[in-house]
Amino acid sequence: MSDTVNTTPPQPQRGILREMGSLTVSTYKVSRSFVPLLRTLAHENDVTREELSAAIDETYNTLYKHPLMHQTGRVTSYLRKRRLIPNEQSTEELIRFVVEQVVARSPMPVPDALVQEFWQFFNELFSSPELKGLGELTLDMSRLVLKTYEPQLVEIINILKAGRRFNQWQLNELLRRAATVRHDAVIVQRQIKALRYIKPFFQTDAKDFKGQAQIVAQMVREFGPFFIKMAQVAAANADFLPEEIARELAVFHEDVPPMTEEEVNAAFIECYGKLPHKLYLDFDAARPVKSGSIGSVYFAKKPFIEDGKEVLRPVVIKVGRQNIDREFAIGKLVLGLAIMSSQYWAPHSKLAPFLRAMQEQVDEFVAGFMEELDFEQEAKNHLRFYQRSLSSKAYRVPVLHASSRRILEMEYLSDADSLTRALRKMPRSQRRQFQFQIADRLLYTVLHHVLVHREMHGDLHPGNIMVGSDGALHLIDWGNVVSLDGKWSAVWDYLAGAILADTELLADALIRVSTQPEANSARRAEIKAALDETLAKKDVRPLTRRNFIGELRRGGTAGLHQRGQSVLHLMSNTQQVGLVLRRDYLHLSRALFAAAGSFGSLYEETPKKYLARDIALSLVRMPVTATQNRLHHEVGNLRSRIARYLPLPRSVRERLAIQHQPAANAL
Repeated sequence: MSDTVNTTPPQPQRGILREMGSLTVSTYKVSRSFVPLLRTLAHENDVTREELSAAIDETYNTLYKHPLMHQTGRVTSYLRKRRLIPNEQSTEELIRFVVEQVVARSPMPVPDALVQEFWQFFNELFSSPELKGLGELTLDMSRLVLKTYEPQLVEIINILKAGRRFNQWQLNELLRRAATVRHDAVIVQRQIKALRYIKPFFQTDAKDFKGQAQIVAQMVREFGPFFIKMAQVAAANADFLPEEIARELAVFHEDVPPMTEEEVNAAFIECYGKLPHKLYLDFDAARPVKSGSIGSVYFAKKPFIEDGKEVLRPVVIKVGRQNIDREFAIGKLVLGLAIMSSQYWAPHSKLAPFLRAMQEQVDEFVAGFMEELDFEQEAKNHLRFYQRSLSSKAYRVPVLHASSRRILEMEYLSDADSLTRALRKMPRSQRRQFQFQIADRLLYTVLHHVLVHREMHGDLHPGNIMVGSDGALHLIDWGNVVSLDGKWSAVWDYLAGAILADTELLADALIRVSTQPEANSARRAEIKAALDETLAKKDVRPLTRRNFIGELRRGGTAGLHQRGQSVLHLMSNTQQVGLVLRRDYLHLSRALFAAAGSFGSLYEETPKKYLARDIALSLVRMPVTATQNRLHHEVGNLRSRIARYLPLPRSVRERLAIQHQPAANAL
């Protein structure tokens, strides 16, 4: 029997060889992953954003799978165990500090049961995926930065592809894009500088809400237009904030820091090739009458030709801020980096899925804001609602004279004030009548837009509602219009599901309004289980035909209030179950909150029972109001036909037609 030689290497040696082989193969795959990117850059055809994004994603996906990424995860885990860098325990300590600060600064004592419920919420939230290593976090953050600059990278690559010998135009385009990056750096620097207000905020007395509100408002102003827009959304939900902070944020509905004179002049050169004083009289670029997050508003006079004669008419000019799209893009980048970096300074495996869903939700929210920056689309919205307003007695929309990419020119409302200013000017003896008149017209207008035209003003806060001396309602700023087509069914199902505690209906509604309905449908059982658990902890029982009366009696007013709270609670917990709501549903909720906030502002210093009474009365008389508007429309059409065809004196024809001037003649 011959001796045999064992050629099998020892076990440790085989492990080393396997790891070396895996490292070699992974490194080769990384080098190969750059090939699609290099091909995209090398071929002569222009590259699209989709092609560039796909090529970069392929490279990053390969980098994520490299063994070194797993090694950085092990190193990160070791450092966290040794408390050399923040870990899960430090995260929980940080959260506890924040909770203690919130409780200490609450205007009303916070019950201990509520604090314990908060920690139960986090126990539900802290589900479990492993934390990422520092290497993976670095890749995540660098990929986010590249995604932000993908449009600029595509433009630069395509300009470079235009030829080796650049002409002056191409060079200017490259310099302009380089200037965009420099301008972005200024925005980031300004926003980072604004963070200095966090320290004095925590140094204020816990009950000094006025001092805290002033610090928050100043910080928002320095952060810039994007965060001002966020403050406006928060102000529309003022009922959830301390009164002093709500009042300070409400200022952003009325006025924000204005544009510079140079920025205004540059907008006119860009759109018309002329400075404003060449087009208008009494236009002062240094003195806007109002400023918002998107632009500033100016008064001036402009010559119009009427009956062959030149006459001066006052006009309103809205000028869009320069590079406002970059403000929003960088604001989104800053929020994204803050959420991602939180996985470093506050690492906790149970927070990871919540933060990922939160980041995706921020992306959806910001995308809706970006749609408001298009003045040409705003002009289309404005004209569409102006034409509708001609047949209504309830509201008016100013005439739009002209529009361009950054400038809108509109009718001047000589005797109109914003809703809150008009209310302050009103004598107390006339305030109740004023409140009912405005609430009646505003409610009819909103419902008419929703039910008849299936769309509504997306930002109907008090600053966008103007009231004339005769009580006429003027609606302005049509940059954000929310379409309701195909949405009411899902919204109704969600509200009904939340009130009835029907998790079957609720889960289906949430899946329908999410960004990935097909993928979430596969997780329906998981989502329903999470909803069942949440409602059970809230002691909200399902309502059926058999127990409907009994459950309402058992819960009483407190039970109804608890069911109402569950509507908001379940919506806010969508990130917990990994659901991200679509931007159109987010901005529909924003539109509804803004309109509701305007009603609240109208009755700010009045018992809310009057608000409920006035709304109920308006709903009862809604058929009468609709009939009056219909008659107004028919009479207007008759007057227009008489003025057009009968041989009457010009002054009589003008008097007959002035209230129903066709939209085409107004432009």
